[in-house]
Amino acid sequence: MDTLVCNPKIGLAAGLLFSVFFSGIGYAADAPASSTFTEAQFESGEALYQQRCSLCHGVDLDSAAAPELVGATFRKSWSRLGASVGELFNLIVTSMPPSQPGSLSDAQGLDVLAFILGSNNVLQGSEELKDDYGYLSAIPLSRGDEVLDSAATFIEGVYGIEPSGTGPSFDELLAAADNSQDWLYHNQNYQGTRYSELVEIDTSNANNLQQVCAYQLNTNATMQNGPIVYQGTMYVTNATHTAAINAATCQKIWTYDWEPKDRMVWGNNRGVAIRDGYVVRGTADGYLLALDSANGNLLWARQVADPWLGETFTMPPMIYEDMILIGPAGSENAISGWVGAFSIHDGEELWKFQTVPEAAAGGGETWGNPENIPLGGGAVWTPLSMDMELGELYAAVTNPAPDLPAYLRPGENLYTNNIVALDVHTGELNWHKALVPNDDHDWDLTQVSPVLKAGRNNVSRDFVATVGKDGILRGLDKQTHEILYETPVTTILNAEVPVTQEGVFACPGVYGGVLWSGPAYHPGEKLLITPSIDYCARFTAAEDVEYIPGQLFMGGSVLPDEGVQTGWLTAIDAESGDVKWRYHSPTPMVSGVTTTAGGLVISGELTGNLLLMDAGSGDILHSVNTGAPVGGGIVTYEVEGRQYIATNSGNAMLTFRTGTESQRTGSIIVYALPKE
Repeated sequence: MDTLVCNPKIGLAAGLLFSVFFSGIGYAADAPASSTFTEAQFESGEALYQQRCSLCHGVDLDSAAAPELVGATFRKSWSRLGASVGELFNLIVTSMPPSQPGSLSDAQGLDVLAFILGSNNVLQGSEELKDDYGYLSAIPLSRGDEVLDSAATFIEGVYGIEPSGTGPSFDELLAAADNSQDWLYHNQNYQGTRYSELVEIDTSNANNLQQVCAYQLNTNATMQNGPIVYQGTMYVTNATHTAAINAATCQKIWTYDWEPKDRMVWGNNRGVAIRDGYVVRGTADGYLLALDSANGNLLWARQVADPWLGETFTMPPMIYEDMILIGPAGSENAISGWVGAFSIHDGEELWKFQTVPEAAAGGGETWGNPENIPLGGGAVWTPLSMDMELGELYAAVTNPAPDLPAYLRPGENLYTNNIVALDVHTGELNWHKALVPNDDHDWDLTQVSPVLKAGRNNVSRDFVATVGKDGILRGLDKQTHEILYETPVTTILNAEVPVTQEGVFACPGVYGGVLWSGPAYHPGEKLLITPSIDYCARFTAAEDVEYIPGQLFMGGSVLPDEGVQTGWLTAIDAESGDVKWRYHSPTPMVSGVTTTAGGLVISGELTGNLLLMDAGSGDILHSVNTGAPVGGGIVTYEVEGRQYIATNSGNAMLTFRTGTESQRTGSIIVYALPKE
């Protein structure tokens, strides 16, 4: 699951907290996925409504004398950030009816709310609504049978759909691995090595690093963004904000703020992709949009994912040729996941690969379905990678749903927790490999990089590194699809014990292992270096599972271990899988890792420390406190002959209360050596 970050991906109170890996908020044992309102509440609310509200809003909730309380417009209006069902309840009990504001008791307000929800296709549950803001805010108003029409959602920019900005060209993107002046893709290049040839900052002078500038995003939203840099301009994002800044001075060039058009699902965003003047990103309400790199003007926007089904975009897209490659997060909402290609010119769909075709059909040979329940999952929420010579695209398909009772979906559950290799031009499946089959711990496969080539990357065969929330890094031969090694990168406990209704304590927990930042490669040392989280939890399958469209469909609860959650940075020999060194952090490690020809490994901690380490030994050469948790991408680049390092600093993953959370707004901070 994409992290709920309080976002990413429990036993946590109220489904809002589940949102945070997903929005930076948490999973809830008592989330509204299993309870909304009772029949008695609905009937009581109907009587109260007709008595106190119908004069203005109409007997059928659709009078023109006051705002309509049914229909698509109403549902969209109360399913956005800052305008949730919790806010609707507050409005009812404090302001309604206008002639006697505050005259309804909280219990009466909940009854009226139940009637409004039921009238808008929200399914009845087995428990009454309760006066809890977080609980209520996690209830999405159901889309019902309103099917997404991507043609109807197309928005053309005021100044047209062609950019006036330039670069990088497709040839420059293809050669990104050999261009260390820029950082052109989320993981630096299509192969995802996160390696830079820059050497000005090295093991001998890293302790002289100093801050050059900072850019404030003016929000406390989660900071999981991976900056992109091209010819001295840096592009950064959060849930709704996109900015272009001077990569050497942090001065703002332009900003663009997306005004949500539909239900916002999870408020995480991890960055943009760029090509030929297009700056492309996804949104939490399911839109793809393109901005002009010259001025930030909107070129076009098109809704291609359905937030009412629980689909949302958190991942950084990839641009290959004229295609935008992306997939939606939302496995825990039981979406039917996919990877899609869309035109860079207007967002029109070019092809789509369905990641859980049997689940979407209600079951199949690899799923089974003994109790005939809804099935889903297969979200894609982390960076894609490629073998350019083969034209092969790699995606990490994540967990099945319902998440915990695997006995209700016997089989491998294809293609969940698989690496899938697709023909980049057609979306057809070339091959796949199941790595966590029949998952019952929400152990997403999250990373499918680096992609390494014999004769190019100082390795003896072509392979891809894969790792995920199960905490195991695997080397996979790309020709034979053989698993070369499996190396734990965090605590593993009771991994083979099935989750039952009695419950089982296991490690990693749902927030454990490797999340949105994956391994970097250092070719000189022949090392894969990956961050991870050391975290355990008690997993319990529910006696009965209940599906409500667009809501969490965990099929049980997860109670986090009350012990301390820590983190690791693990360096592994890329050929053998042997651990060469490890760094143990006092807090979970979720930030990006970058390696350089200067012998450095650069990463960050939720303590707020930016770490510069010796790639060969793992020794810390320098630690810089940024003032807030470091949980997003860390990049290095060159402007006018000077090397820079840029990092996120801000609230990264509120699921883990480390004591380092900051009230300061999120920042991009840039460092360099002192000028001579």
